Amino acid sequence: MKLTKEEKEILNGLQGETKAKIMRTLVEFGDLFGAEKFVPVSTSGHLVTSFGIGLLKPVYRIMDEIIAAGLKTPYPFTVDPRPIDYKNVKCGLLNKLVFSKIMYSQQEHYEQQLAQIGLKDKNAFTCTCYLDEVGNTPKYGDILSWAESSAVVYANSVLGARCNRNSGMLDIFGALLGKVPKFGLLTDEGRKADWVIEIKTKTLPQAQVLGSAIGMKVMEQVPYVIGLDKFLGSELTDEVKAYLKDFGAATASNGAVGLYHIENLTPEAKKLKQKLLKDKVKKYVIDDKELERVYQSYPVMWKNKDAKPTLCFIGCPHLTYSQLIDWTQKIQKTLESAGRKKVCVRTIMTAAPDVVEKFKQTEDYKLLMRMGVKLSSICPLMYTNNPIAGGKPIITNSNKLRTYSKSRYYKDDEIAKIICGVK
Repeated sequence: MKLTKEEKEILNGLQGETKAKIMRTLVEFGDLFGAEKFVPVSTSGHLVTSFGIGLLKPVYRIMDEIIAAGLKTPYPFTVDPRPIDYKNVKCGLLNKLVFSKIMYSQQEHYEQQLAQIGLKDKNAFTCTCYLDEVGNTPKYGDILSWAESSAVVYANSVLGARCNRNSGMLDIFGALLGKVPKFGLLTDEGRKADWVIEIKTKTLPQAQVLGSAIGMKVMEQVPYVIGLDKFLGSELTDEVKAYLKDFGAATASNGAVGLYHIENLTPEAKKLKQKLLKDKVKKYVIDDKELERVYQSYPVMWKNKDAKPTLCFIGCPHLTYSQLIDWTQKIQKTLESAGRKKVCVRTIMTAAPDVVEKFKQTEDYKLLMRMGVKLSSICPLMYTNNPIAGGKPIITNSNKLRTYSKSRYYKDDEIAKIICGVK
């Protein structure tokens, strides 16, 4: 990489040994991917490592060194959801002991470390940091140092910001240094599409299944989707952004997509149109039959495949404010059709702390509580990704959670029927 005079001075230790280590790490990272230079980070970071797992001792040692050196991020950052919420997501004594004494024994200590280097506030724990209620919303063209696959793909695709799929700690280093290596999705060429995805369904596809199909087909490459605007329109309304949030999370987890373009809808596609296509692109046609094939291909990982579900998670990534309202109304109508007043499967809906606080001011929140649903800002993945909780028959409407745990995926309407006891 070609470094400026200031960057060379940092690398040579003139601004301290710790900052030199950070610079050296990012230089080697950039060299690995053919980056020519650094570009400045223009807004707040978002970190994927939100969990105080006891085994991550090197992370806490590095954090202590950063704190001792007096380094802080230029912009306050957000971080992924907390892994535990004993109040709203209750667990047995054994689970609690495993979480508090073994798995997440360093949670409190790690959160203190995050606060010392620039954490935004106590509510900054969410995978949907880009929502208006949270406030870490990049602008078109902003350069980011983020990790968290669903947040990165949303920022790149829906907001038109620029960020590579970074790993944990690299996100912190870029945020602290205020610079990231320029390669991949930070370049014009890297944002061009390798695939044209043609949607030929009769109705709007389920976001999670469509994203899954595309992710598994294109893997880490960039898709350009045509035909979806027929259902979604050409404006990024709250409803459309919620759809794209879930769609993108599925592309990123079932594949490794960091950017997608939706013709006539997402900002770069509206601006550049088919100039975004590479000279030679591959094509994938998706119709209703193909989506059903993908849906039926999902394995059931439960030990007893006929078990009755004991827990349901709705919201991975975290739900938007409008999704909380929509789900409350959906559950109410489904309960009425089943002649019930409360859900018959323990159900947790998850959303960002700031979104939860806003929703608590509504009558819908009171209705949701009466129906027996719990509301939390937990990370469902971190809760289920262990032998005890993960071994239980858990259902979800999240293709991301399905991919990273043993949870069983169902479409939204199917989830509503199951938790409401509709036969």
